[in-house]
Amino acid sequence: MLACFLLMGFGLPKNIEKKVFKELEKTFAQADVQLKAINVEAELNSKLAKKINGDNFFRVIKGEANLGYVFIDKAPSKTAKFDYLVVFDEDLKIVHSKVLVYREEYGGEIGSTRWLKQFIGKTVGDRVSHETNIDGIAGATISVRSMTSAVDQILQTIGELKENEVL
Repeated sequence: MLACFLLMGFGLPKNIEKKVFKELEKTFAQADVQLKAINVEAELNSKLAKKINGDNFFRVIKGEANLGYVFIDKAPSKTAKFDYLVVFDEDLKIVHSKVLVYREEYGGEIGSTRWLKQFIGKTVGDRVSHETNIDGIAGATISVRSMTSAVDQILQTIGELKENEVL
C-alpha cells in the first residue's frame, strides 16, 4: 500500500501505476517494492539524451535495500504514443523491458517478450540501433525505431548519471 502512495505522488496515471508495480514485483521477485525519484540538477539534466523529470526515473527499493532502477516514459508510434518501462539491476544492466500501453491498431508486436528480450543484458556502455543490433518487425517499423531509440537514449543518460556520480 505504501508503494502505491509513493508512486501516486509522482503523477503517473493509475492504469500505468498498477502495471509498473506488477512488472517490478515480477522482475525483482519481491512484493511491496517502493519507488524513490531520482533527482538531477538542471545543468546536468540539460545535457542528457533523456530528461529526468521526477516522474520518469526511480530507484526501486525494498525497505533499505536498493533493488535497481526503473525508467518509465512514452515513445511515439505512427499516430499515437505508447507507454513503456525499462528496468535495470543495481549494476545498471537492463533486466526487463515492457510496453505497458500500446494505442495503435498495428505495430503492437513490439510488446512481445521475444522482441523486447533483445535489450536484456545491455549496459551503459552499449549502444542499440534498429540498423545494426536490434531486429525489426514487419509492420511495426516506426514503433521499432522509436523503442530502440528510446532505449539507446536511456542507456546514454544512465551512463552520464553514473559518470557524474548521481547513481
